[in-house]
Amino acid sequence: MYNNEIIQKDILSISNQVDNYKKFKNKNILITGANGMIATYCIYYFMFLNDNKNMNIKIYALVRNINKLNKNTNCEKRKDVIPIIQDVNDKIEINDKLDYIIHMASNANPKSIINNPVEIINSNVMGTLNVLELAKEKKAEVMFTSTREVYGEVDKSIKKIKETDMGKLYNTQLRSCYPESKRMAENLIISYEYQYNIKYKIARIAHVYGPGMNITNDGRIMSDLIGNAVEEKNIILKSRGEDKRAFCYITDAVVGLLKIIIDGKENDIYNLSNETEEIKIINLAYLIKELLNNKVDVIIDIKENNNEYVKFKRTMLDTTKLEKLGWYPTVKLREGIERTIKYFKSI
Repeated sequence: MYNNEIIQKDILSISNQVDNYKKFKNKNILITGANGMIATYCIYYFMFLNDNKNMNIKIYALVRNINKLNKNTNCEKRKDVIPIIQDVNDKIEINDKLDYIIHMASNANPKSIINNPVEIINSNVMGTLNVLELAKEKKAEVMFTSTREVYGEVDKSIKKIKETDMGKLYNTQLRSCYPESKRMAENLIISYEYQYNIKYKIARIAHVYGPGMNITNDGRIMSDLIGNAVEEKNIILKSRGEDKRAFCYITDAVVGLLKIIIDGKENDIYNLSNETEEIKIINLAYLIKELLNNKVDVIIDIKENNNEYVKFKRTMLDTTKLEKLGWYPTVKLREGIERTIKYFKSI
């Protein structure tokens, strides 16, 4: 997939927006959950630096599915991508130096959250513990990808959520397994910094989409709508679509992560979200219908006892801290969706 036309344009765009990339020269980087969308784009970026900037970066990719990794990166024919085939819940052993660990091994798929909550908790807690033990041994800096969901239900007086704000989570609700375990993972990282002097940075990310996202049986609204669009099936909403969301295209998310790693304050937390184009779900559905030249219909099918993914009222994230590092979203929603649909139709 690395040589896909849209991927190549995306990676070039990322490269053009990231200064100080020489910080990665001759570095060894472990990426956990390396088959995920954001993780894969990070691997593509480091491959690009090796191919075009002679950065000599060694990329350790921790995955459970080697076939998917090879399909994405052609790692069988590259010397700079080294597969680590295991579950993140098992002890991680690498007989080499490590400079950075980008820890992304976590399943945010709503259907998995409902069906496999224990697995979600294990990957976020035990997986993070294994990563931190490795970081302690190797004296590596940890970049942890957390979620906006750690904020929970914030006070109605808060208009934009800052990194220092915190709301309520309901530990007796099944789907709290995801944000609660992400909170615990963050606290583990902070505890390791206090007790073992681990260096870290945390990004709380919201609603990223783009090439490589899961569009089959996922449960997140953008994933499901893109899946409908690729197969040109009618868009069926389980509500009236009045809830609002704001979506961040993959290149903007990766640029944000890289800027945090390169220029972010040590042992600090950053919100990463594109809040420039908030949109109602119903309007998103009709936007996709328009992009498909009205080949599909939007159908509202409300059923009783609909199990909504998130019931908290949406509150915008404050991205001021990240913007001070020179980051701002560049890909408009329409353009990002067009790119994503085009990518899936090309593979």
